Amino acid sequence: MHHGVGPHRRQRAAGLGVSEISGSSGASMSVTAISTLSAQPVRIDRGVGAWLFAIAAMIGMMVLVGGLTRLTGSGLSITEWQPVTGTLPPLSDAAWLAEFAKYQGTPQYELLNRGMGLDGFKSIYWWEWTHRLLGRLLGFVFLLPFLIFLKQRRIDRGIALRLGMIFLLGAAQGALGWWMVQSGLTGARVAVSQYRLAAHLGLAMILFGYVFWTALEIGGARRTRSTEAAGFRPFAVALVGLVFVQIILGALMAGLDAGLAFSTWPTYAGSWVPNGMFDLSPWWINHFENIVLVHFQHRTAGYVVAAMVLWLYLTLRPSADRPLKLAGIHAVVLTTAQVALGVVTVVSMVALPLAALHQLCALALFGSALWWAFTLNANAARSF
Repeated sequence: MHHGVGPHRRQRAAGLGVSEISGSSGASMSVTAISTLSAQPVRIDRGVGAWLFAIAAMIGMMVLVGGLTRLTGSGLSITEWQPVTGTLPPLSDAAWLAEFAKYQGTPQYELLNRGMGLDGFKSIYWWEWTHRLLGRLLGFVFLLPFLIFLKQRRIDRGIALRLGMIFLLGAAQGALGWWMVQSGLTGARVAVSQYRLAAHLGLAMILFGYVFWTALEIGGARRTRSTEAAGFRPFAVALVGLVFVQIILGALMAGLDAGLAFSTWPTYAGSWVPNGMFDLSPWWINHFENIVLVHFQHRTAGYVVAAMVLWLYLTLRPSADRPLKLAGIHAVVLTTAQVALGVVTVVSMVALPLAALHQLCALALFGSALWWAFTLNANAARSF
C-alpha cells in the first residue's frame, strides 16, 4: 500500500557531498560539495518527508543539549559507555554513590571539582545522561518508521540505501562521542579534546545535512524555475561549506574556552588585530590550540559568512521567484541573528543562555544554507 504518497511527480536526487573524515590527535571535517546522491528520481511522499524533518529536528535538539552539556562542564560525569544498560539512570542511593565514586576518580574532579557534593554531581550527571538518552531515542525513532516504510514500499531502493547509510553514521556518532569523552578521563585534562569535540560536532552537522536534504527531496520542497538564478548554485554550495567550517571553528572555540579570551567587540581588548596569535610552535598549531588565534578565526569567518549571504541575496533578488526568495530571506535573517548572538555572547563572557542560542542559530543557518542551495536547482524543478 502507498498511503500518503503524492502524485507521481519526480525530481532529481541531490544531496550533501562530504569529504573524507580523517583524524590525527582528533579529527577534521569539511563539506566540499553538494553533489548528486543518486541517479534515480526520487518519489515524493510527504509523510516520509515529515518523518525525516522530525529526525532533523531531533538531531538539532541533540546538538543543543550537547552544547549545554559542554557549557555546564557535564560531559565527563558518566565515565563508562553502556549503550544498553546505561539507558536507566541510578535508581537508588547506593547506585548514585557508586556513579559518584567513579567520577571522583577522574582528573576533572581532582583538579577542578574537588569538594563537589552528591547533589552537585547529580546536576551535571543529568545533562550527560539526557544527551545520551536522546541519542538512543533518536535511533529508535529513525529505525522503526524506516522499517515500516520499507515494508509498505514507500521508499525507493536508492533512498533506502541512503537512509541505511544515515543509520550507520548515527551509530558511528555514538562511538565517536564516547571516543571524545575518553579524551577527558585520563592524564591532566579537565575537559575533552577540542579536536574530538570538533569531530563529534562535525559528524552531527553532516548527519543533520544529509537528513535535511533528503527530507527536502522526498517532501517535495519547491525549487526555483529561474535558470538565470540557478547559475549561482555553486556559490550557494560554497556558502554551505563555509557555514560548516565556521561551525567547526566554533567547536574549537568551545573546546578551548576561547570565547573567554576577549570580552570586547568589535576590537580585541582595544586592538583591531590581537597580539599573540602565533606564540605557539610549530606555527600551524596556533590555528587549533592558541585561544587568541582560534577566537580571531571564528570572528573573521563569521564576517565572511555574513558578507557572502548578503552578496548572494542581493545578486539573486532581481531574478528570484517565490521559493528562492523564501530561502534567501531565511538565510539573511538567520545570519543577522547569528552575528548579533555572537557579539552578545562574547560581551557577556559566554553567558549560558546566549551561548546555547548561538549554537542553535548556527544549526538553523546551516539548514537555511542547504535549503538555499536546494532551491537553486532549476533542472530538477523542470523534471517533474
